[in-house]
Amino acid sequence: MEERQPEYWSNRYRENNTPWDMGTASPPLTAYLQLLTNKKQNILILGAGNAYEAEWLWKNGFQNVYVVEVAREPLEALRQRIPSFPSEQLILQDFFNHNAEYDLIIEQTFFCALPPQWRTKYVAKMKQLLKPGGRLTGVLFDFPLTEQGPPYGGSYKEYLQYFSPHFKVHKLERCYNSIKPRTDREFFIHMLKE
Repeated sequence: MEERQPEYWSNRYRENNTPWDMGTASPPLTAYLQLLTNKKQNILILGAGNAYEAEWLWKNGFQNVYVVEVAREPLEALRQRIPSFPSEQLILQDFFNHNAEYDLIIEQTFFCALPPQWRTKYVAKMKQLLKPGGRLTGVLFDFPLTEQGPPYGGSYKEYLQYFSPHFKVHKLERCYNSIKPRTDREFFIHMLKE
């Protein structure tokens, strides 16, 4: 599938064909990130796109933020916006090949950008990348699963089916603070690796 190919995503960024890009950090995520007190924790953002959440974290004193992205263009855009962001923390790689351990993984609709047949593999990879007691937190789209994508959508029932066997699901609820075009189309998730 072409969605797994770096060229597919690079072309989308070069052509400015990124309708998912809000141009700023996601309000549901920044509301959560503002509550974090441990600024030394290792945080990973996968399939980060232009990584506005990484920018927000960096500007708010979180130094151990890692971004994994398969396309070079959004990583370069982040580097231009924040020249002080450590280049070794900007990782050009397919996330299925990434190996490290993190306290927190930020999910910003990346799950919904993957073809549905990869969802089981995604959940296993998240579990592998998190330390014991680590958290997977973020935003998933809430609209009927489709074969036309990305994004491919998903539902409350489907997400619970994938995640609950592997994580303690603390929150899986509709976002109250989505941007207007995403109103009633996003779930906020907060899950714990036990």
